[in-house]
Amino acid sequence: MQTRDPLSNLVPDRASALTQTPSRTASVHRTTGETDVQVSLNLDGTGQCQAATGIPFLDHMLHQIASHGLIDLEVQATGDLEVDDHHTNEDVGITLGQALSKALSDRKGIVRFGHFLAPLDEALVQVALDFSGRPHLSYGLDIPTQRVGTYDTQLVREFFVAVVNHAQLTLHIRQLDGINSHHIIEATFKAFARSLRMAVEIDPRRAHLIPSSKGVL
Repeated sequence: MQTRDPLSNLVPDRASALTQTPSRTASVHRTTGETDVQVSLNLDGTGQCQAATGIPFLDHMLHQIASHGLIDLEVQATGDLEVDDHHTNEDVGITLGQALSKALSDRKGIVRFGHFLAPLDEALVQVALDFSGRPHLSYGLDIPTQRVGTYDTQLVREFFVAVVNHAQLTLHIRQLDGINSHHIIEATFKAFARSLRMAVEIDPRRAHLIPSSKGVL
């Protein structure tokens, strides 16, 4: 039985746009007096992830971004964990944001907006984002405990602040339900990943255009 090409029903220019999309990969190495972070990613991946930050819970959340965002992601980080996790957590967010921005380049052809509502048992978290070029975080989580394992739950906000500022995106996070800290945070990362996946997809109707009425993001 002959397999039908899923692009065959598209008009030629749209089919060409989807099959000739340039590689959307990036690698960023960031070194400070406190941390050394390397992030490599492929926006058109299959969800593969290698994460070694020295912070086990953060590694677990990075796996959620890769798996549910269908991004191939490699993160290697060393930092002053003897002080606390803050610097490493923040600098991983900064470097991930820089890598996202680099991989998207001028953001030509992307859908731009993404949103998702993620349930995880009793937790329910909504995320909406826009690769607008204007960094903004609206953070609405109410995490009931100070720690999940050894991870300070205040660092969730710091991670997303770092990503937002360096990927230059607008991000809204809303917790609609939830009493378990692990569930709330993991639902947030899953919703972020799915929103990210939606936003960075190539829009076949304007694959060679910047998704803005201003013509620039």
